[in-house]
Amino acid sequence: MDFATATLTLLLIMDPFGGIPLVNSLLRDFDEKRRRRIILRELLIALGILVVFLFAGKPIMQLLGLRQGSLSTVGGVVLCVVAFEMIFPRASKVEAPAEEDPFIVPLATPLIAGPSAVAFLLLLVSSEPGRVWEWLGALSCAWGICAAVLLSSPWLYRHLGRRGARAMERLMGMLLLMVGVQMLFDGARALWNT
Repeated sequence: MDFATATLTLLLIMDPFGGIPLVNSLLRDFDEKRRRRIILRELLIALGILVVFLFAGKPIMQLLGLRQGSLSTVGGVVLCVVAFEMIFPRASKVEAPAEEDPFIVPLATPLIAGPSAVAFLLLLVSSEPGRVWEWLGALSCAWGICAAVLLSSPWLYRHLGRRGARAMERLMGMLLLMVGVQMLFDGARALWNT
């Protein structure tokens, strides 16, 4: 996998356009300045979580005795499930009371640093551990785009509307589904060969 593919896949997994309605719903009663502080705090917490898993990924896999093929297969399944939820959403996502300042859950995790992002980073670092700094760059780029989208979420929501945001999320879900299916096949092939 190359840098651009890793960046795009991470961006699709983080799904910033799908997070716009949730962010606006959770933070609707906060003033603009506090809203931006909360979003930035949650983005930094999510980045910290993802960086920890990026650098601790190989020891975690060795500790658990996981092989790269099994991780790729499970990662593909997880991405497919996430993609199906993006394409065919269920009832509205989790909402906190409006007056409550959301801390870590649900914005930092699972919205940005969810299980699928962690699984994908584990897959990257297990398949090519010598490129960990390149994967960190890909993570930083995807996180930066995600941050730009979520920090401008009020403006984007006003211009895209709920239907526009849903259309963007479904498009990202279709792309993510293709990546998930490819990972699933690659993992199954690797397991078959071993």
